[in-house]
Amino acid sequence: MLEARIYVGLRDKDSREQHYETDRYKAVLREICKDFRTPFSVQVMEGGYFHDDGTWVDENSLLITLIGAPRKTVYDIARAVCGVFRQESVIITCNKVISFDVRSD
Repeated sequence: MLEARIYVGLRDKDSREQHYETDRYKAVLREICKDFRTPFSVQVMEGGYFHDDGTWVDENSLLITLIGAPRKTVYDIARAVCGVFRQESVIITCNKVISFDVRSD
């Protein structure tokens, strides 16, 4: 099974500013994943990024984890997040994992 992680910064690609509170970005992400019918987890992180022009920014970032989603869905979610969050790019990493559900009953 595939575990995919999407790293996305929250500063706008043009203004280099974070325009909204982090919780608003998380709410938008929730809707994107719901539209793709894909369960997800999200973590808020701090990071940095070199823009294509060489400019460095420190920024808040989201780490989106998708387990068991098809590669195309992962790519489509990453493209949607990149566009809606106005990023130059986002990063996807993938690993093979063993995954199973545990229930109390």
